Amino acid sequence: MAIIGGPCDVNLNQNRAKIEEYACFTVDKHNKKENALLEFVCLLTLLKAKEQEVARTLHHVTLEAIDDRKKKIYEAKVWVKPWLNHKELQEFKNARD
Repeated sequence: MAIIGGPCDVNLNQNRAKIEEYACFTVDKHNKKENALLEFVCLLTLLKAKEQEVARTLHHVTLEAIDDRKKKIYEAKVWVKPWLNHKELQEFKNARD
């Protein structure tokens, strides 16, 4: 049972395009902020996603990206306000940390 205001699993098969958009966005923003060269390969490397409804939607995305020719797993959080066409990266970290 979902907790009100808590994260809920997202069906990747039904929402893949939207979640891929958020995953690509997170990697791009992380690369710009950290001057990094992570590479997200869309369609193949989404691992899981959750949504959390609050005043806007917080998307939790777990993805695989290539860093220095090695695949690594990252967790990211993106605030989305669709009515303002606004996305903001809140967190991006190596899942192993």
